[in-house]
Amino acid sequence: MKEIISSNHSILIGKESLLHIDTSKYSNVAILVDENSKKFCLDKLPKIKNAITIELNSGENYKNLSSCNFIWQQLVKHEFDRKSLMLNLGGGFIGDIGGFCASTYKRGIDFIHIPTTLLSMVDASIGGKTGVNFNNIKNLVGIFNNPKSILINPEFLKTLNDQELKSGFAEVVKHALIYDLSLWNQITSTKFEDFNWEGIIAQSIQIKNKIILQDPLEKGERKKLNFGHTYGHAIESYYINQGIPILHGEAIFIGMILETDISFLSEKKKDEIKNFIIKNFKLPQIPKKSELIKYMRNDKKNSSKKINFSLLTNIGESKIDNLFLENEL
Repeated sequence: MKEIISSNHSILIGKESLLHIDTSKYSNVAILVDENSKKFCLDKLPKIKNAITIELNSGENYKNLSSCNFIWQQLVKHEFDRKSLMLNLGGGFIGDIGGFCASTYKRGIDFIHIPTTLLSMVDASIGGKTGVNFNNIKNLVGIFNNPKSILINPEFLKTLNDQELKSGFAEVVKHALIYDLSLWNQITSTKFEDFNWEGIIAQSIQIKNKIILQDPLEKGERKKLNFGHTYGHAIESYYINQGIPILHGEAIFIGMILETDISFLSEKKKDEIKNFIIKNFKLPQIPKKSELIKYMRNDKKNSSKKINFSLLTNIGESKIDNLFLENEL
């Protein structure tokens, strides 16, 4: 089992990680799941005496204040006090909304992330971001708050279909592109089915962890992690509004293609990145940029009515705070 130390908590990676769930000091325990993590993952947890299970419908269109209201109602119904614990068992959706609801219930109860998708293992569970969508805008409402620990069992990846697994891989690709040329060379020279997932997960988390330890509240260096996400979040919001939500990683892959185009790279390197993504990952149709601008206007990173991007300066290197007027896109 691997252990990565973050600011005030540990990230444990390996089959044995779930053995480190300790609920002895808590008065109440809730396990937040969706129908998928309930069906495929809940029985893999150690038995927790008197724990309640709170189940949500899966999907980005349920990541909203109505779902928060349901969670809070269940905590009140079962008389959860401030010494209670929430276990967030699921993908990024469960981690984001579970972390937000735990952080705001009675001004905050402890929570532990147990990510079950590749996306949540390498990205969504790491770094203390919590939140929900509002008015069809991705992650508009949320706060920074770290879990007590993050427990990652790569065996859960066996429950994912190929589309989900490849969607999660978008964040691994992003981490390599913004920070680590050697990881980029590794993933572009290895067949997808041959990856050592425990190793890939650990490498990807180490990159993100190094960045957030320097800048936990995203004032500077952490903005590098937004590469692909300015367009990517707009693409997600567009498809949510169309009533046909797509996977986060699919949107981020498209976002990386579009943001590679405006990055400070040679045409050869731009083509290397875009061709790798296009050849290896099946993606939805790219919306017209004119359709995306209205969502990008509300992006949290914007400054002086300009749209803010984190862009590549080389493969493995990146630069924050690149501002564009709408007509420049």
